[in-house]
Amino acid sequence: MTASTGEGPQPTARAVPTVREGRNCHAAHVDPLAARRGRADPPWDVYLTGTVFLDIIFTGLDSAPVRGTESWARGMGSSPGGVANMATALSRLGLKTSLAAAFGDDHYGDYCWDALEQGEGIDLTPSRTVPGWHSPVTVSMAYEGERTMVSHGHEPPPEEPAPDCPPRARAAVASLVPGRRAPWIAQAASRGTRIFADVGWDDTGAWDLAGLADLEHCEAFLPNAEEAMRYTGATCPRAAAHALTEHVPLAVVTLGADGAYAVDRRTGEDAEVPAIAVEALDPTGAGDVFVAGFVTGTLAGWPLADRLAFAGLTAALSVQDFGGSLSAPGWSEIAAWWRTVQSYDHQNPAALRRYAFLEDLIPATARPWPLRRAVPTIGFGRSA
Repeated sequence: MTASTGEGPQPTARAVPTVREGRNCHAAHVDPLAARRGRADPPWDVYLTGTVFLDIIFTGLDSAPVRGTESWARGMGSSPGGVANMATALSRLGLKTSLAAAFGDDHYGDYCWDALEQGEGIDLTPSRTVPGWHSPVTVSMAYEGERTMVSHGHEPPPEEPAPDCPPRARAAVASLVPGRRAPWIAQAASRGTRIFADVGWDDTGAWDLAGLADLEHCEAFLPNAEEAMRYTGATCPRAAAHALTEHVPLAVVTLGADGAYAVDRRTGEDAEVPAIAVEALDPTGAGDVFVAGFVTGTLAGWPLADRLAFAGLTAALSVQDFGGSLSAPGWSEIAAWWRTVQSYDHQNPAALRRYAFLEDLIPATARPWPLRRAVPTIGFGRSA
């Protein structure tokens, strides 16, 4: 697991985050925002809303399924998915996370609710259980570093928004939909919440930035390279990122195996960090984990290059386990990676300098703790 990256700017000094006992007896909780907290802070660091799926993941397939044949997978896992990927990644990085989502009143819904609230410490006060509505399900098949997904679900019945939703939060992550506004985004931004946005594939084929009306309320936009180029008409991802800053202050374009590139219009700063090469077991949710890492670094006030490096690292660590949400790394895994790469005799010095900012972020008292991982089935009794 080598950090094969180019040399970047040297990290600035920062306050060491605090370590405290977590929400259960297994976890020590690292707070990366400890030095920035005050009495007048919002109750939540990040607010999210969206659809929670039950993800069933098959891995170890030699190839894509072929029509008329039966394929056997060498591995299988189940975990909350959809918006749960982002919520779990943020919570495991130490951010106070609040999620508004609908949950089915079936066993799948109960499992997802318990895994997020009790297992991950995510606030589900704005969420609801919908009687008679079954949980959306996605089956994901991972092979050759790629994935194929099949999903099923129905829209939950509409609900009148609560007067205190969205709650006050430092930041919110929104998934923009072409041609459709989400009123909560403007409402949250008017309260001072910093909006980070991503976007999915435009099935209409229009690729019109004017259709992403809520982009005007966003601080940062994080598309992948193909999306960025289609929306801007640019011929390369870096030119697309610069073009996007005409519409949003901070543009971050993910480059897949080539890492990520970002431009901040307000400071004139740009940064590029190559990806970390790892053996991927399941890429489900890696993009969500990248966004969570970038949001964490931004709220903590880190330099742009450090934010990109941290986001890429967390995403790389996540693809080495099953599932989108429960594969998200915690600080113990980040610490283990940093200590491991430093132990290599022939490690690239430039790569080590790129990630040297981790030294001040990982407290010496941090210790490993067991994180929930995706399991093959749901319903086993819990161990004491």
